[in-house]
Amino acid sequence: MVDGQLRPSRVTEPRLLAVMGSLPREAFLPVAVLARAYVDEDVRLPGGRGLMEPVVLARLIQLLAVRPGDRVLVVGAGTGYGAAVLAGLGAKVTAVESDPTLLAIARPALAAMTPPGAVTLVEAPPAGGHPAGAPYDAILVEGTVPALPDALVAQLAEGGRLAAVLATGAPRPRAVLGRRIGASFGTVDAFDCATLSLPGFAPSPSFVF
Repeated sequence: MVDGQLRPSRVTEPRLLAVMGSLPREAFLPVAVLARAYVDEDVRLPGGRGLMEPVVLARLIQLLAVRPGDRVLVVGAGTGYGAAVLAGLGAKVTAVESDPTLLAIARPALAAMTPPGAVTLVEAPPAGGHPAGAPYDAILVEGTVPALPDALVAQLAEGGRLAAVLATGAPRPRAVLGRRIGASFGTVDAFDCATLSLPGFAPSPSFVF
């Protein structure tokens, strides 16, 4: 996976390559799809969700430039693989997920694959984040969303970074990197990609006059 998918796709951060090369993706999958653990596409999971394609996940995490000791929020953590990668980089991770079936996979996998206390798993709607643990140095949104809720952005620390995949009517979804500076938050496009949608992030309906 590292040599055939990540390195040829501009994943260059040595620590990230080492973590993803040693962390078994199959530990975060149900038995029925274990054979697809290392395919270069999303792995479908129960409830219409998925384990994000290795390259897309790696490039999003690379955008965040996570440092040891950073407080990181993972939104839509699924079965916990992305949270485990971030913990392997030395981050203190809070992982938010609402699907009970995915949480049932994530709990034992994270307990087995991460140091004690490295990941706090929270059962809650992902779009709300986890304000009790804020502020966060970085936020990873694991899935395509139509917009970034203000409530989520507000949980970033000063200078905090956010990586997500946005689908806003463009021909293809795009990965973005956002940063909070003072009261301002802005994003820049990083790369085009496609990954499964994360439910619960539908924009509020607008009035029609």
